[in-house]
Amino acid sequence: MSSILTNTSAMVALQTMKGINANLNKTQADISTGKTVATAKDNAAVWAISKVMESDVQGFKGISDSLSVGNATLTVARQASESVTKLLTEMKGKIVAAQAENVDRSKLQTDITQLTKQIESVVGAAQFNGLNLVDGSETSINVLSSLDRSATGVASSNIEVTAQNLSTSAGLALSGTALGSVPGSPVAGGATGTVTGFSIQGGAGALASNANGAVPGTLTSLIEGDAIELTVGSSTGRYVVKKGDTNEELATGLRNALIQGGVNGSDFTLSASSGTLSITNNTNAAAAVSVAATRGEGGLAALNTIDVTSNAPAALDAIEGLLQTSINAAASFGSSQKRIDIQNEFVGNLTDSLKTGIGAMVDTDMEEASARLQALQVQQQLATQALSIANQQPQGLLSLFR
Repeated sequence: MSSILTNTSAMVALQTMKGINANLNKTQADISTGKTVATAKDNAAVWAISKVMESDVQGFKGISDSLSVGNATLTVARQASESVTKLLTEMKGKIVAAQAENVDRSKLQTDITQLTKQIESVVGAAQFNGLNLVDGSETSINVLSSLDRSATGVASSNIEVTAQNLSTSAGLALSGTALGSVPGSPVAGGATGTVTGFSIQGGAGALASNANGAVPGTLTSLIEGDAIELTVGSSTGRYVVKKGDTNEELATGLRNALIQGGVNGSDFTLSASSGTLSITNNTNAAAAVSVAATRGEGGLAALNTIDVTSNAPAALDAIEGLLQTSINAAASFGSSQKRIDIQNEFVGNLTDSLKTGIGAMVDTDMEEASARLQALQVQQQLATQALSIANQQPQGLLSLFR
């Protein structure tokens, strides 16, 4: 039955054309954006996976930057250690020369003293962005190295780099009483314990360097390189005093060390001013508090006692140990730097692999899209022609009424 009101052929041709146009629009969008899955509407599961992987790629870019900074820091430390080794080797030559009887040992000692000062200069200047790994101010640092994703979530991992102490500072061990005492320990919940007599070289101002008039053997206040250990409950935080530290910076360093040691930062408040270190217990339970300090001693402290004018054989024995210390430091930094280089290369390769995986999921196959586009264009032309023919069919009914 033919009808002028319902043209079934035209309706079929129209639906066919709509489908072809929809596919054609999708193909053109794939080509223009370069992605078959550009939004969550295209494929929710694939889109979600790709976005998680893209966030990981962005995270690995930050990790690569961290590794580069760590590499640069270690480069400075390693080169400083190698420079110290070179200077100690030169010093050894002069000490060996001093073993002879017919030499001017006083002049050789003058050269040794100047080389010692140059070593101190190298060690003091070996910092990158304020971080010095050879002067004894740090025990270790963590370099962000990886982003580890598992079924339970994501976590970061680090490469721990052990710092080396190539300073010439030396001094006696400090007892706990040198920092005063903590009356009323353990500190009751809500109460404040104080360490009285707490002081640093320079008083309320910034801490002075050991080289600036401080005599470690007779000084009773804290100086550069001293290590403070504060124990709250069962956790201990260790902080190494740095040049320029103030009372407030000491308190902040100790607080951060305690938090790293496992203490909840909200459980206590720590402050230092006017020779008093105050620890406030913010919990309801009492907590034992104790404090101790160790006077820092540099790995090259024996340089201060080398004197070829009085004991040349002893100087020769001492320089061998000092050389080994600097060689071990350079070797340690070299090993850590090599590991960071390997990790940096791995992170770069991993990032490329992740990008390839994301591309395989969401990128458009341009060859396939090109072929599909041409086929759809032909189909669109045929659908247009079919719709035109279907729309002309009612015209044929007019001949029945002539």
